[in-house]
Amino acid sequence: MDYRSSMESSETLRNKCAACYRQFNKMEHLVEHMKISYHSGHEPTCGVCKKHCRSFESLREHLIGPLPKQECKNIFSLRGCRFCLTILESSNARRIHQERCQFSSVNSGLTTRMAALGLRDKALIDYMSSRSPKVVALSCKMVGGGSDGSLDLCARVCITDESDNVVFHTYVKPSMAVTSYRYETTGIRPENLRDAMPLKQAQRKIHEFLCNGEPMWKIRPRGGKARILVGHGLDHDLDRLQLEYPSSMIRDTAKYPPLMKTSKLSNSLKYLTQAYLGYDVHVGIQDPYEDCVATMRLYTRMRYQKHKIEAYPLAADAQNRSNQVAWRQSEVERMSPDEMLSISRSDYYCWCLDSLV
Repeated sequence: MDYRSSMESSETLRNKCAACYRQFNKMEHLVEHMKISYHSGHEPTCGVCKKHCRSFESLREHLIGPLPKQECKNIFSLRGCRFCLTILESSNARRIHQERCQFSSVNSGLTTRMAALGLRDKALIDYMSSRSPKVVALSCKMVGGGSDGSLDLCARVCITDESDNVVFHTYVKPSMAVTSYRYETTGIRPENLRDAMPLKQAQRKIHEFLCNGEPMWKIRPRGGKARILVGHGLDHDLDRLQLEYPSSMIRDTAKYPPLMKTSKLSNSLKYLTQAYLGYDVHVGIQDPYEDCVATMRLYTRMRYQKHKIEAYPLAADAQNRSNQVAWRQSEVERMSPDEMLSISRSDYYCWCLDSLV
């Protein structure tokens, strides 16, 4: 290799992103990439080559997709967990880890029959318990209203804690006539709603429980008494409950960037549960308890990931917004790719930060 080729190769390496490994012809192009990519230590990362991926779907494609990186694929096939995508020390360690990593399904058929008999209804919430949960999962099941039955009406709601215990469960009487009970998927019959809790009463109980004595305007993610709310598609559930809750307290598995598709669209709860927890949901009649358990397990898996602790981890933090001024072209172009990555911050709230509360 002649001197000129050697210099060009060195320049190309210098213009290579330290996170996603994209290469650029010019340093200023790399700087612009770093400004808009929001790479950080909170992104899913390949355990072999350390490449940062925007989502776990992207990481899965990198490891076992149609066009994987061959070296990473070979190592992952021997030592990689197919659920959390972690690389273990040996194939035996992988076997032991994967057995623990895979969850078993809740018996949705049994819980549905119990609920139909009223055996799992829990319309009272113990607000004063010393073991009162700080994080809860919520799920609703909808029946149909309107002339064609396409309008979603909340007819059943369940709240569970981190240990899969039922905190609140009740059938809900919609405020308008039901024209389709959607029994094949909801398991709900007219008799279940005849003496059910009115929507306004369920709304009030849930709101009081979530706020836990704090006024809405005072609720904040850290240091307060209000509860973190976990679910899948919570915008829709809360809308059907006619309930407002601060977005800073919501952990939605349908909108969390690491759990979304590479196209940035939401994955279904059925897919997420099968891919990351190792069991099936929504087989036959759907139970809100089953959904609560699945979303809480997904949240817990994301929450307890080990990432580097940073004083100001978000690009939106005031300290980092002022830091954006530091991305002055002339100064940053003198940095190495690793130095650029060290000052880059995430554009989403990583759930691992909940463990620091």
